[in-house]
Amino acid sequence: MLFLDSRKVCARWVPRMLSDEMKTERVRISREPLEHFEKDGEDFLKNIVTGDETWVHHYDPENKGQSMEYRQKESPQPKKFKTQASAGKVMLTVFWNSERVVLADFLEKETTINSQRYIETLTALKRRIERIGKGNGTLLQHDIVRPHTNAATRDAIQRLEFSVLPHPPYSPDLAPSDFHLFPKLMERLKGQRFSCDEEVKSAVRKWFKKKHQFFKDGFQNPVQRWRKCIEVCGDFVEK
Repeated sequence: MLFLDSRKVCARWVPRMLSDEMKTERVRISREPLEHFEKDGEDFLKNIVTGDETWVHHYDPENKGQSMEYRQKESPQPKKFKTQASAGKVMLTVFWNSERVVLADFLEKETTINSQRYIETLTALKRRIERIGKGNGTLLQHDIVRPHTNAATRDAIQRLEFSVLPHPPYSPDLAPSDFHLFPKLMERLKGQRFSCDEEVKSAVRKWFKKKHQFFKDGFQNPVQRWRKCIEVCGDFVEK
């Protein structure tokens, strides 16, 4: 039976069904950096370097919105065939702050991101941070997959004098790379065809030369999301 005041809605896709314990942890971890921000303001955000990994394909088909085009009213509706992302792809690890991309690292073919490889990337990150004069008080933000959190990596993080900003599991909605950087990068690359890995890397590096405001905006959004996460008692934060 339908009611006059009812409406049909689509379900909202979420990364995982959160338990009460997970929600409590998300609230706790959101409250901690928010308290630092409310105390130190922009100075706190400037110390954060956030990082994550993603695949970048040689070809990723454009979405329906990107394929829209102007036509006369009497013109037939254009058709496009469904295509899939290419098998050719490159694994990108990127670290960035509120001003710029600090390090973009591409994984070599036939290798995987294990603890040793990730430590090499963190070591390169440390050198890069020191080169740009941001070496003191760096807060490293990354997710808690195994290569980031095992004993060897933790020892390396301590040796490199990074402090780690806690990040809850299954929480891409609280990770700046997932909700800000990667979607914009992929949107820019959709529809382009690259013949080799080097063309992909060149396109990514070129796009990373963005204006300061783009990266600054990426670090204002987490503040809003920390607050929202607390307001909704640890549930996923909507866009």
